[in-house]
Amino acid sequence: MSKVEFYRSLTSQIAGLTDGEPDLIANLSNVSALLNQSLSDLNWVGFYLRRTDDELVLGPFQGKPACIRIPVGKGVCGTAVATGKIQRVADVHAFPGHIACDGASNSEIVLPIYCQGQVVAVLDIDSPLFDRFDEEDEAGLANMIAVLENFSWNR
Repeated sequence: MSKVEFYRSLTSQIAGLTDGEPDLIANLSNVSALLNQSLSDLNWVGFYLRRTDDELVLGPFQGKPACIRIPVGKGVCGTAVATGKIQRVADVHAFPGHIACDGASNSEIVLPIYCQGQVVAVLDIDSPLFDRFDEEDEAGLANMIAVLENFSWNR
């Protein structure tokens, strides 16, 4: 199966898994579990929720215990919020201001999630491999984010 087909299937699974379920935390928990189970060579996958204009708070995830609060503009996750753009980092140790929650992480991809024109959360995926995420991963995950943006983000 090609990566395009893989991500199309994964997106379909997420849509089916969350269809009709209004609870945000339940949905994010299942999505993080499915991604952890389906994607190879990961050591952390989960969500940071934007609770204030200047801070992200740890949400549902799979992996080792993580940093609980991340300031907007700091680290890869905070940069994704501040810029509103996907951050695909081949070597996190070369990323200025990287926040090392797990020293085993070597590459990372962070995707902002929008609701009503505002970044409300990020999907954060870490790998112990350098340069784990390529353009096809980024495109596939970006398409998947559209399903997440349909969730009810009112807390």
